[in-house]
This record gives sequence, C-alpha cells and structure tokens, in this order.
Amino acid sequence: MLVQIVSIVFPVFTVIAIGYLYGRKHRPDMIATNQVNMGIFVPALIFSALAGKSVDLAEVQMIALGGLVIVLGSGLLGWPIARWLGYAPKTLLPPMMFKNAGNMGLPLLLFAFGEQVLPAAVVLFLVENILHFAIATWWLGHNAKLWRLLREPVIVAGIAGVLVSLSDVALWPPFLSAIKIIADVSTGLMLFSLGVRLNTAPFAEWRIGTVGAVATPLTGMLIAYLFCLAFGLSARETDILLIFGALPPAVLNFMFAERYAQEPEKVASIVILGNLVALVSISLALALRLA
Repeated sequence: MLVQIVSIVFPVFTVIAIGYLYGRKHRPDMIATNQVNMGIFVPALIFSALAGKSVDLAEVQMIALGGLVIVLGSGLLGWPIARWLGYAPKTLLPPMMFKNAGNMGLPLLLFAFGEQVLPAAVVLFLVENILHFAIATWWLGHNAKLWRLLREPVIVAGIAGVLVSLSDVALWPPFLSAIKIIADVSTGLMLFSLGVRLNTAPFAEWRIGTVGAVATPLTGMLIAYLFCLAFGLSARETDILLIFGALPPAVLNFMFAERYAQEPEKVASIVILGNLVALVSISLALALRLA
C-alpha cells in the first residue's frame, strides 16, 4: 500500500518541489503565466475532456452533487470553528470551502486513477469554480455582478464542452488533437506554479494558517465519507470524492481576499500552509481507500 501511495503522490509533489526550488532561486513573476494557463490551457483541458468523448451526465451527476455538498458542508462545519476561535467567518470559511481542484486536484486524480476519471475530475473542478466565483463574489464583494461568471474562460469551456458532448457532434479529429496539445500544458504548469507560490508563505499568521490547513481536509473528508455512505456510491466514486475532500485550499482564495480587502495576509497563510501539509492529508485519504 505504501508503494502505491508514493507512486501516486510522488509525481505531483516532485513537480511542486521543482517549482519551489526554481522560485526560491529565480523569483519569477508568474502572474502572466498563470493568466495564460487559466485563460487558455486549463479551458482547453476542460473542453477536450468533455467534448472529446460522449460524457454520460448520469454517471457524473452524483460526483457533481457530492462536490456541491462537500463545498457547502465545509462552510457549515467551519462556521462554529470560526466563531469559537474568534476568527472572521469571511476569512476562514472560503479557504475551507473552496479547494485546490485545479492546481492539485486535476493532476492528482489523473495520476491516481487514470484518464478514465478525467470527466469526473473536470466536473468537480467546474462545480468548485462556479460555486467559488458565485459565493465569494456575492459574499465578499457585495455589489459584484454574478453574470460576469459567463465571461470566465473555464466556465465558457465547460459549457461548450457539455453542449458538444450532448449534441453527439463529431468534431474534426485534427482539431481535437490541437486542443489536446494545448491542454497537456496545463497540469504540469499548475503544479509548477503552485510550487513557485509556496515561496511567499506569510508565516506571521501561522495560527489561523494552521487551523485552516488542518480543518480544511478533515471537514472535507468527513463530509465526503458521510455523503458516499448515505447515497451508497461506488468504490470509484468514493475514491474521487474522498480525494476531493482532502484537497487543500485553492490559491484563488487569496486573490479574492486581496481584491475585497478581507484580511489577505491571514487567507494567504491558510492557503500556503494548507498546500504544504497536503502531502499528509492526501496520503491519509489514499491510505483509507487503499487499505
């Protein structure tokens, strides 16, 4: 079992480590790179995963519902934790709710279970992103307009991919091959970028960072387990949702906190420390499923 866990997490965290070491020495500005990745490469991955094959929505509907329950349920469990410890719910709850389904989730699920789970992984990524943009925009930015969701490339790519899949339209294979070449850039670049960002860890706020880093995977895995148990999900569906529940906070949480001046230093600490301890939480989730 240990060999299996190492073989799954080693590629993911090796790329993150390379990004960290490169960033420590060269301090690259990744803003433009991340913009291209989220604007071109990741949407291409989403579109190719959904449009390149006929996706049976019935097969992924429970995965989508599970992702919804994990995100919202983490917020419900996090509320009393924030109140008890005296932290602002708007600071602690978003990182607990919105997970790193892109930088870490997509590559990890692909390494763990293979290409066959890509549609489910993409659906989770879309569910998490739609909820993140909608809830964070409404909660943190009171006057923000939710219709701007439709301008996000990842959302547009998801909608287009689903429509193509449902229409049974056969896209020109060379076109799909071109999209896949672009899409293949995304996963490694997401992990590398995450590693570079780890160099900016603000350890002055380590207390709330530690709380968020520990509470995020624990609440997520608890809700995922209870959901799968309640609905009698298959072993593979349980695998996917438990890994999703164990994921650390998304880097996007910091960007929203910074945009709306919601204690960005504390949110950054939660995000960075959460991703640093992800090796433990993800290994735990894998151990529970492989045992």
